Amino acid sequence: MINNTKAANDLSSLQKVFLVLLSLLLVASLFFFRSGFKANKILDQLAKNSLEPDMALSNGKPTVFEFYADWCEACKEMAPDMIEAEKINSNNIDIVLLNVDNSRWFDLIEKYEVNGIPKLIFFGDKGEFKGFSLGVRKFSELNQIFLALINNSELPSFTKLSSSSNLISKNNSKQLNNNMKLEGPRNHI
Repeated sequence: MINNTKAANDLSSLQKVFLVLLSLLLVASLFFFRSGFKANKILDQLAKNSLEPDMALSNGKPTVFEFYADWCEACKEMAPDMIEAEKINSNNIDIVLLNVDNSRWFDLIEKYEVNGIPKLIFFGDKGEFKGFSLGVRKFSELNQIFLALINNSELPSFTKLSSSSNLISKNNSKQLNNNMKLEGPRNHI
């Protein structure tokens, strides 16, 4: 009788292997979710510190709109660099985060033909359109863009439709629309 109870309490080697694998899977999941939540927290922090788009465009500072989504891995990758560049230049530039999944921003998504994310739209200190960038930008690139906007100088060559373009006015958005593919923001480039 004692031997039957002991045998019932012992795990088979197959059960032990299963428990070890399950433990490893749980540890890996926790590690993955921890870093994913950290990136979402950074995006949330940037979004909460954002001004309203109209206010940012009219306050006499250059402005950057960042179109993003919580599910966007490229947006999460760029978030720490955006935070760092924003900290360095916070008194001289406004960063406005606009979540493409929020119906509140659909008019701006359409107006600026957001066809992939992360997409940055650049404006001068008088709210005039200066250019845009599509895809991940590293800290050094973001800082170059911010300094060019702050100094009202030519945007770096890796941006599109820079200040030398004839498309610098918000009133020329039809021309801008004709130059860009009509796709949704979930279509990553």
